[in-house]
Amino acid sequence: MSDKAHHYHIFETAGGYCGIAWSEAGITRFQLPTSSEQSTERLLLRRVPKAVPNRPTPPVADAIAAVKRYFQGEQMDFSAVRLDLEGQDEFFRKIYAAARRIGWGNTTTYGALAKEIGAGPETARDVGQAMAKNPVALIIPCHRVLAAGGKIGGFSAPGGSSAKMRMLELEGVHLGPPEPAQQSLGF
Repeated sequence: MSDKAHHYHIFETAGGYCGIAWSEAGITRFQLPTSSEQSTERLLLRRVPKAVPNRPTPPVADAIAAVKRYFQGEQMDFSAVRLDLEGQDEFFRKIYAAARRIGWGNTTTYGALAKEIGAGPETARDVGQAMAKNPVALIIPCHRVLAAGGKIGGFSAPGGSSAKMRMLELEGVHLGPPEPAQQSLGF
């Protein structure tokens, strides 16, 4: 992380307390919900230790409002949110740009995302690493990237795979076996 000034704000959503950090250039970090303001702040400050609390700028306030609507179940598109990904590997930036194009209620796999950026299937593991290190989860929708065969895969955010599953269910994506059909007994 560079020496540029970082600010942050902790806010409550229907999913819990989220945190957001930004620089002049854009949003640098996003912390997915935890159950308390203190734990969210602690997790966020691990990533941006020199950040200071501040009132959100208008673009950051707009992103916060969109996050709140997202956790209320409203279809949101974060692809226009301005990010500051300074210090991120160029390969990761390509992966993040491709992931940002995955729309609400859609999923892809690590392998398919690798193919989309012109890399071979052997880089699927690298895509997984990029998703695990995603500095702005939700805004770069890493929860929409699944393991081979549509399996949930890992999720490094608080709550792990179950948090990923809840976010996908919020978007109408249901993984796992289909619900059994009701059978008529025909008496």
